[in-house]
Amino acid sequence: MKSFRLPGRLVAALAICLLLLIAGAWLTIEWTYHYHWVPEGHSLSLRYKGPPLPIPFLGVRKPAPPGTFAKVAEGSRIPEELGVLEHMVGPGRHFYSPLWWQCDIVPDIVIKPGEVGVVASRMGKDLPEGQFLVDGDIGETEFKGVLRKVLAPGRYRVNPYAYQVEVVTETTTQSGNQIKRAGWVRIPAGYVGVVTNLTDNAATGKKSGIQTNVLTPGLYPINPREQQVDIVNIGYRELSIIANMKHGPDGQPMYEASGEPIIEDDESGIGFPSNDGFDIRMDFTAIWGIMPEQAPSVIHEYGNVEAVEQKVVDPQIESICRQMGSSLKAVDLLVGETRTQFQEATSARFHEKLEAKGITVLNGLVRHIYIPQAVRTPMQQANIATELKLTREQQQLTARTEALLRQAERDVELATRTIEEETIRMVAAKLAEGEKEAQETIAETQKLVAEIDRQTAEIESEATRMLGQAQAESRQMEEEAKSDKFKLAVAAFGSGDAYNQWVFAKGLPDDIQLDMLYAGEGTFWTDLKGFSEAMLGKQAATSDAPTQKSSAVSKPTPVPQTQPAQRTRPANQR
Repeated sequence: MKSFRLPGRLVAALAICLLLLIAGAWLTIEWTYHYHWVPEGHSLSLRYKGPPLPIPFLGVRKPAPPGTFAKVAEGSRIPEELGVLEHMVGPGRHFYSPLWWQCDIVPDIVIKPGEVGVVASRMGKDLPEGQFLVDGDIGETEFKGVLRKVLAPGRYRVNPYAYQVEVVTETTTQSGNQIKRAGWVRIPAGYVGVVTNLTDNAATGKKSGIQTNVLTPGLYPINPREQQVDIVNIGYRELSIIANMKHGPDGQPMYEASGEPIIEDDESGIGFPSNDGFDIRMDFTAIWGIMPEQAPSVIHEYGNVEAVEQKVVDPQIESICRQMGSSLKAVDLLVGETRTQFQEATSARFHEKLEAKGITVLNGLVRHIYIPQAVRTPMQQANIATELKLTREQQQLTARTEALLRQAERDVELATRTIEEETIRMVAAKLAEGEKEAQETIAETQKLVAEIDRQTAEIESEATRMLGQAQAESRQMEEEAKSDKFKLAVAAFGSGDAYNQWVFAKGLPDDIQLDMLYAGEGTFWTDLKGFSEAMLGKQAATSDAPTQKSSAVSKPTPVPQTQPAQRTRPANQR
């Protein structure tokens, strides 16, 4: 039987088609069944389930222990354990087979301004007894429970398998007369925040309870499970206790004939009996306040600032005023000196009491004291009489003082005129004395000038004499120098004749020609001697001319000698 074989080209074409079909099927499965698209602002949570059927070469993976993530080896995409992976992939395109993976799209945690995120850890060990807050950040916790640190405004990728986030705004809790705040706490200007820790903080070493350090104005994320904040108004405030005034039909206050206001009732203001049994009413104003460092103690002792006013400031004002006012008579509260002492003592006691309780006092003032008319009228009349007497005495004293003033003015006027006359006399005397000194100074100056002129003439005369003498000596020394010059020249040549012959030779022109003629014995020398002497005389005259100069020694004047004239003939004649 003959076997059937397909051609090689057909086999290759079928193989290629099969591969293309497999690749197409694989791409179709990947882009439809395995494909996961994670939009912006979301993440993909992954839980590894393992292969649907046991595969020998992949091995068998155990589930991760409860409360833990599945382990993943570094650089590997296949976990070593079954369970939820800690890492979540972000926005984009991802391919995970549903046979092996369970994929869930998780939205990011968005915390807006004015909100905080309270995080609860679902994984880890149980907290020790007595603790309920977990230290650390997300992904770094060791225990289960509420994290001490809250999430500030922002966007966070949080694995819901491990952590649960509760977004809260500002929360308030009423505790008696206190309002506790947590979450996103805003402390405005003029206020501070007093912090109360609900548990100890081992990281900072702070214990539970009210903390001494306050929060300054600003925004603070406060964990409501860890802390609560009381917002306290700091600075000064005013409290006045005033008696109600009686008003007329027109709404204006009513006054007595003496000018004192009429009190409408006996309940307003501060009322107390005086030492002598009269009913006294008083107005009081206190300027007090809480400073930042006093706020924690105020919250601890009284709860809030309003309680301080109700429980401390108001009762202290009435107690101090009643106690100190009841020890005095009504007259003492009316008379100026004793009344001033009472006001000062009351203010000092008020400062002392409130500052001892940790409250700052700026002023405690007794504004007005209402004295009954039965006490006030006689006392006012007596005071008026006393004041009238004092006024009369003062008027008499003023008149006497005015008379003394007039006398003093006249004395001053007389003294002024006396001083003016004395001043004129002294000025005239000083002017005369000055004129005399000026004339004496002029005469003395002229005398000194004449003396200086005489000395100057003598000096000029002496200078003229010395100059003439110097010129004569100079001329003499010049002539002597000339004479010495000729002496030295003659001495240098040995005789006067030799010197004259040298001078004669120096003075001959370069182109002269002498012809010697024999005229008998002795005639030539006799003629030559006379000729030389005549030439020496001419040379001497030339050397004495003022236009010739020498850089060394001047040419000496030839010694005059009497010689007979000689005849000469030029070189071109015979």
